[in-house]
Amino acid sequence: MKSKRRSFTAEFKAQVAIETLKGQETLAQLSERFNVSSVMISNWKSEFLNNASAAFTEKKKDDAKDRELEQCYNKIGRLEMKLDFAKRASKALGIPMPADD
Repeated sequence: MKSKRRSFTAEFKAQVAIETLKGQETLAQLSERFNVSSVMISNWKSEFLNNASAAFTEKKKDDAKDRELEQCYNKIGRLEMKLDFAKRASKALGIPMPADD
């Protein structure tokens, strides 16, 4: 029977990579402590260092996108309220409104 490959979360990999960077333990000690091969730890450390700048750039892009999306939703809400008011006013005045698309 084949054993299933273990998978690790991004948080776990980052934790191991940070512990490696601290330099308080050897690669062998970390390998034993986290029950992961030293080669895998070295790979995670390299990946961590190569992608470190993303921690400072991606968030800003995501925040800008989130703000833009929130502004769009707010505008839609305001337009829905105006349309609802116009429908009620036209009905009260007996003015027919064009059909919804």
